[in-house]
Amino acid sequence: MPERSSPRRVRGAAVTLAAVALTGAAALSGCTSDGGAARSTTESRSPSPSPAWDPSPASVAAVGDSITRGFDACAVLADCPEVSWATGTDNGVRSLAVRLLGASKAASHSWNHAVSGARMAQLPEQMALAAANGPELVAVMIGANDACRDTVDLMTPVAGFRASFEASMRQLRTSAPKAQVYVSSVPDLKRLWSTGRGNPLGKQIWKLGICRSMLGDADDMGAAAVARRDAVQDRVVAYNEALRDVCARDERCRYDGGAVFDYRFTGEQLSEWDWFHPGRNGQARLAEIAYRNVTAAGPPA
Repeated sequence: MPERSSPRRVRGAAVTLAAVALTGAAALSGCTSDGGAARSTTESRSPSPSPAWDPSPASVAAVGDSITRGFDACAVLADCPEVSWATGTDNGVRSLAVRLLGASKAASHSWNHAVSGARMAQLPEQMALAAANGPELVAVMIGANDACRDTVDLMTPVAGFRASFEASMRQLRTSAPKAQVYVSSVPDLKRLWSTGRGNPLGKQIWKLGICRSMLGDADDMGAAAVARRDAVQDRVVAYNEALRDVCARDERCRYDGGAVFDYRFTGEQLSEWDWFHPGRNGQARLAEIAYRNVTAAGPPA
């Protein structure tokens, strides 16, 4: 007769079989033995790293306003895109495009879609044009005209400024999802006023209507004038915060960390025609700042 198993042995075998069955069921159903959801192979992997920033893009498109068009850098009240900090060909400026691509390649692999007088609301249209070029890098400098209005009340609200920049980034990503974006901070308009007002000729040009919110009644140091300039300054700071925040949400965008806002322009860097816009020397300094940030191992702190 076969040996009869003891009740204890039978119960032990049953418990073992039950445990095996439960383990197998858990593996098939995706549940852990404690009833929680099991991690899939994909979930257990580390998150995908952000795409590496390419410090040597092969093409550059520029968008923005009069600064990027080289306004008043060569002649009074006229654009001069050849000295643009972003895409110009002037040997003295050595634009961002020239520094990145070399002079010969920059001529055929860079595009300037900036428009003098443009405000942030016009940027989505410029971004669409830039995206059509298929650039590896888009250089952005805009916002001064949103603060440079006839009165403080006419300045672009910060919420609208932010919304238009968000729309611009969406517009770019629709057609150029992998393009890198370098965003310059808005210059310190109050610093430009402080520097330029020492030139009598420049102040006469200012009376033609350049940035009245900041430059109007340039020598008036009364309480109302001081408050007006401070309001413009505060708005520019808020614009730069919006640029930083929106850019930070895009893994292929790099903000300059406030480098242009912090740059202390002197009379040597300002236009000899209006003592407010960057002249050739100022455009070269902007190109230096952009190149330094684009080619840096990481974004500015």
